[in-house]
Amino acid sequence: MANIKNGSDASIKIASAKDLGLFIQQFRSSQKITQADISGMANTGNRFIVELENGKETVQFKKVLDVLDTLGLEMIIQRKGGN
Repeated sequence: MANIKNGSDASIKIASAKDLGLFIQQFRSSQKITQADISGMANTGNRFIVELENGKETVQFKKVLDVLDTLGLEMIIQRKGGN
């Protein structure tokens, strides 16, 4: 997984819950936002953020979308190898 740079517009391939968690953790850190901050802003518990960033595969999808939205991110689905 590539490191996230502050303000980067690059897209990243997410192949697992672990990849997504690492991406979210790196992005959140690059924005100088704590886990407690994001849990409050996304209306989730801190435990959820910890589990999400650790790649737990059974987190609630709606809450994942809420966290992404709170961070100013969106999920885009495309065919493999497509643009």
